[in-house]
Formats: sequence, C-alpha cells, structure tokens
Amino acid sequence: MKPRIAGVLVLLAGVVACGGPSDGGSVTSTPPGFVVSGYVHAGPVCPVERTPPDPACADRPVEDAVIEVETADGTWVARIQTGEDGTFSVVLPPAAYTFSPQPVEGLMGTAPEAEVVVIDADLAGVDIAYDTGIR
Repeated sequence: MKPRIAGVLVLLAGVVACGGPSDGGSVTSTPPGFVVSGYVHAGPVCPVERTPPDPACADRPVEDAVIEVETADGTWVARIQTGEDGTFSVVLPPAAYTFSPQPVEGLMGTAPEAEVVVIDADLAGVDIAYDTGIR
C-alpha cells in the first residue's frame, strides 16, 4: 500500500508544480470553439461592368472594417477588425450568430448582416460586401 500512496503523492506534487500560472492568477477553462473566417470587400470599383469581367474592376478588400458579433438572443460576443487583405477570423463556440458590419468611411452605409451557425467544425467563407456607390 505504501508505494501506491507515494506514487499518488508524487503525482499530486507534479500537478501542483506544473499547473497554474506562476503569478498567482487562477486557471480558467474556455469552452470549445471553432475558427470562423471570412472576407470583407467593396464594389463596384468601375462604373461599367464588362463581359468578360475586367480584373482591374474586381471588388477591393476593405481594411480595418469592424464587425460586431452577437448571439441569436442579442448577447454581444466579439468585435472583429479586418486585416489589410480584408480577411478576418474569430474563434466561437457552437451557436447561431449575427455578424453586423459597422459603417466604413468612404463607403455607402453598411454591408448587410450575415447569419452564421457554428456547429462542430471550422467555418470559412463568410462573405461581407459593402457598396462603394459607384454607378
């Protein structure tokens, strides 16, 4: 019996020595989450649409766009800002969310909200499109 107790004590000492922050803070667990990523862009860029499409007239990425994320019941969850390439990502636990784009200087109004449902895997391809006002 004594070797068994000694083994448990050694194990507990290892857990105490290795676990927790050294600054005296508490350890908290976070719920499982999945990466939700997307692209924010603005268009049209040219006043006339051409067939075939002119690559110089492709929508442009929107840098520093702010997107607020809320749960279906209206609880605020996150505030995301896009990178210079117009992309964003956020880690969210499974639930239904509304991504609400905020006004961007130089663009008309705001982009439409995006409804996103996170189930059990990473989710890519959330598309948010602003209107440039060019006609």
